[in-house]
Order: sequence, then structure tokens, then C-alpha cells
Amino acid sequence: MYDARTRSDLGRVLAAAFLAGPWTAAGLTVRAARAVRPHPGWMAGLVRSVLAAYRHPPHDRARELAAFVAAHLQASAGRGPAVVARRVHLPTSRMGRAPWPVPPIDTVGDLAALLGVDAGALAHLADVRGWERHAPSRRLRNYTYAWIARPDAPVRLLEQPKARLKAAQRLVLDELLRWIPAHAAAHGFVAGRSVRTHAAAHIGAPLVLRFDVEDCFASLTAGRVYGVLRTAGYPEAVAHALTGLVTNVVAAGAWAEIPPPDDPRLRERHARLGRRLATPHLPQGAPTSPMLANLCLFTLDRRMTGLAHRLGATYTRYADDLVVSGPAALAGGLGRLHETVGRIAADEGLRLNERKTTVMSAAGRQRVGGIVVNAKHNVAREDYDRLKAILHNAARHGPESQNRAGVPDFRAHLLGRIAWVASLNPERGARLRARFDAIDWTSR
Repeated sequence: MYDARTRSDLGRVLAAAFLAGPWTAAGLTVRAARAVRPHPGWMAGLVRSVLAAYRHPPHDRARELAAFVAAHLQASAGRGPAVVARRVHLPTSRMGRAPWPVPPIDTVGDLAALLGVDAGALAHLADVRGWERHAPSRRLRNYTYAWIARPDAPVRLLEQPKARLKAAQRLVLDELLRWIPAHAAAHGFVAGRSVRTHAAAHIGAPLVLRFDVEDCFASLTAGRVYGVLRTAGYPEAVAHALTGLVTNVVAAGAWAEIPPPDDPRLRERHARLGRRLATPHLPQGAPTSPMLANLCLFTLDRRMTGLAHRLGATYTRYADDLVVSGPAALAGGLGRLHETVGRIAADEGLRLNERKTTVMSAAGRQRVGGIVVNAKHNVAREDYDRLKAILHNAARHGPESQNRAGVPDFRAHLLGRIAWVASLNPERGARLRARFDAIDWTSR
């Protein structure tokens, strides 16, 4: 019986031979006879099994075909002669069926050409061997790291790609990912949708429930990204390289520099975050991560939409913010609904942040994405009052007196906040704009 190493080697050699010509029993048999020697008795059965499993040559799945051959040898070859490779065909790959108009990329070389780099640079940027995790020097890493302390939560780690990798990721986003549609329930990072459309779906609902996904980007693994890219039609090797380009494993030294939280209630969550960051995941800071998160969460959105439909409710998602709204009768089964949502999330490799689960009835204020949705779009009263006070004090004491955060263009910052309020409540926006117009900007 062939050992595992021999089966794996024979699988790769025979898969390359099978894919190097016509997809017929005669063609496969002739090329296999040229590829290995002596001609084993199990070859005829293998050829029949391959043709039965694959009606068309799987040019985009050479590794899968090799694994299929190895599994066949383990299951049916039994004892056989010592077979050695006689002729090794160069592996070939080709796009599979593409359900969306993504650009064709048949080989890793084609991917390098699209990105404007050579094969060596692509290998460094994709880092499929995980060198980033143990790189001894910051100069050797593809990412820089920064962390932000948060009250009542573990730190937020920012994984910021360096210029060359970031440029490659932007090309992947602009040339490839933009052609793959997100689910209709996803409102974040989707053209034509926004936090405003996310909130609009829940205006006037008797009951609004909000669920939050814990460490969303860090929980979306390279395997899920690879699945999206394979579904898009990219060959295994190309999907593997693309996955490496858009995922990351945080350098162990960078994580070690972050102090664990003092609050013992947060230490387990801090440890969970560390474990997630130590495996390939979507980095928070890469331009491709928001769009890929939507694509990786397509099944979650589909299942949650189905659940909401059965309950006579509505579901939307903005990033890691899951919202379900519907009739007051939902209140009678909140425990079961929460359990179901948690189970769906767990099936998708996610975990709900229980501390952020919120139930909002029409008797109180209902907020979705920071927008009040009880009867219409509106800004929260305290947010409006806070901005009004800033504008009032800026008019009395000068704008610099209110720029406590040191915003570089404070004037544009205030105009942006006023425009946001006006988009939700035009009357309030007009009152704020009148206060803004009273500010003297010439004394700066």
C-alpha cells in the first residue's frame, strides 16, 4: 500500500498529466502512462473515477483533482508496484465558471502582472507562509500596528498595510471585488446604501432589536475569503495568492506590546481577540476588508433575512451591527430569538457581544446606527444640543476655543456634522447652519 507521501506525490503528478490534454479516457490513459512507470493495474479504474467525478477538466481545481487522485489510491489501489514519476507536466490553471463579471486571472503570473509586480514581490506581499507573524523587525513586516484603548472593551487593534501592499489591495478592491454583489440586507460599504438606509428599514417598528458581532473582522478567516474568491471563478493558486494579499496574521511582537485589561471581566475577551489575530483574518485597516466582510457574511445575511421573514420582521446589517425590527409580538419570544441569532452567528464562526444586545420598544427611544427611528429619521436630542452648544461657544469665544481634539480643518468638520443633521432633520440643520454663519473665522 502506498504511504501518504507517495499518494500525495502521485496525485500531483497525475493531476497535472490529466489536465495537459484532451479530457477523454484515451487521452488521460496515454498521458498517465507517460507520466509514471511502470503502468499500474489500478490506472484504468482511476481514469474511470476521474471522468465520472469531473465531466469537464477542472483547470481551476488542480489541487482538488490531486487530492481526489490521492484519495482514490488510498481507497482502492491496495498493494501496488513501486511507481515513480517519469514525466512531470507543468501545472496549468484556468478560470472556472465566473458568476459575476470579474476580470479573468488564469495564473499567479497573471495576477502579478495585474498588480504590476514580479513573482517575488507578489510572494512577499501575499505572505502565504505567514512570515509576518514572526518577522523580527518592523521593517520586514507588511503592516504597521497601532492600538486604541476603549472603556469597557478590549483594545481596538489597527492593522495598517504599508504603502506597497495597500496599493495592491486597492487594485484588488477596484478591479475585482467591486463586481461581486453583497446581500441586499448589507448596508455598510455598499454603493447606494448607507447607515441612513440601514436605519430607514426600521422606522416606526413597534420593536427594534440590535445585536453586535464580537471582533467581526478578526473573526472572518482566510478560509472564508478563499471560498468567496473560488466562488468568483478564480483558480486555486490565484485564489490562494489573493487571499494572502487581503488577510493577515498579526506579528507576535506587536500583540505582546499591548497590555491586557485591568478589568478581569475583559481578560477572557482580550485573550479571544489575541487568538483570532494569531490566525489569518481580515485586517482592520486594509481597504479590502469592509467589502470582503460583506461577502464573507453573505450566508449570515441570507439566514437572518429568512428568520426575519418567518417572524414578519425586517433585518438589515451595517458592518457588525445586526438589527431586527417587527411587531410587538416579538417581545414574547425574545429569549428564543436571541438564542437562534446566537446559533446562526456561531454556525458562521462568529460570536455575539452579549453586552451590546439591545431591545428597544416604541415607548422609548429607538436608535439604529446612531439615528433615531421611532417615527422618522432624526438625530438624538443630546447630539443636537451638544453640536448647538459648540457652535454657540465658537461664535462667542472663537472657533479655536471649541477645537479641543485639534481637528486640522475644524470649519469643514463642523459643516460636515451640520450636513449630517440636516440630512435627517432639515429644520434642525437650518438652525445649526444659522449659528455656524455667526462664527467669525477671520480672527484665526
